[in-house]
Amino acid sequence: MAVHHFSAMKKPVKRNSAKRAPAAGRGVWTGQLRLALVSIPVQLVSAVQSGARLSFHQIDEKSKKRIRYEKVAPGIGKVEASNIVKGFEISKGEYVFVTEEDIDKVKIEARKTIDLVQFVDHCEIDPIYFEKPYYVVPDGALAEEAYTVLRDAMRASGKMGLGQFVMRGREYVAALKPCGRGMMLETLRFADEVRAAAPFFADVEESETNEELLDLAKDLIRRKSKKFDASMFHDHYTEALRALIEAKAKHKTYIDEDAGETGTRNNVIDLVAALRQSVKENERPPPAAKTPPAAKTPPARKRKAG
Repeated sequence: MAVHHFSAMKKPVKRNSAKRAPAAGRGVWTGQLRLALVSIPVQLVSAVQSGARLSFHQIDEKSKKRIRYEKVAPGIGKVEASNIVKGFEISKGEYVFVTEEDIDKVKIEARKTIDLVQFVDHCEIDPIYFEKPYYVVPDGALAEEAYTVLRDAMRASGKMGLGQFVMRGREYVAALKPCGRGMMLETLRFADEVRAAAPFFADVEESETNEELLDLAKDLIRRKSKKFDASMFHDHYTEALRALIEAKAKHKTYIDEDAGETGTRNNVIDLVAALRQSVKENERPPPAAKTPPAAKTPPARKRKAG
């Protein structure tokens, strides 16, 4: 049976979507998104960026030179790169050696296809299985019609599609779902990559929760519930590091203005009282800014009679 490739269709596309076509070389994977006999050319583009986090190099303080690491073997010293092979430890001190030729023999054929073999509800997959997100972009204007049909069909049914594909010599499980005007693919961890949670919670008691505590906690959660906005959360640690680096680059003294604002509290607060107080605080509107009162002159101390 023939597979219909929408990139080869002669049917004209009504809207001009050339502006939304991915730039050459931008995608990390290019291939076909296949559902039954329909095949849609797409590209995967990484949805996250790692450059926002800061990283440091190790420097020799005296020479100001970067620290480089040499590959050495105990009792031998420096080892040339040509003499280094891959080994898998099967028992203490015993290895099985694997060559690049061995690895090439077992590499999975890089079929440029993501076959959607199953559809599930969004809530059926535990969040722990989700690994890395990619934007799925139609590869060419002629692919957009089938792309939008699949997107809208999944959105209307409330389902996400599952399949497998190969990228950079490794096989992945893929979860495809609508994302705004487009679609997103998230790679999933395999079952043997996820540790069972039960052993870690074995000592947690399953006693019935106090009703008063439960009602107070539920009320507090309700008051604090709002639509998710990622911009509300900031990486304060990275921001502080950037401020430190900028200050040092300008040869200025760095002062942590937030230091000392919060401290450890040794007193134990009653849980019911704490929850009640939290609920009350969330009932009040935020206090208006007030002008700080003028500092009072402390009373003069009385001198002791000599």
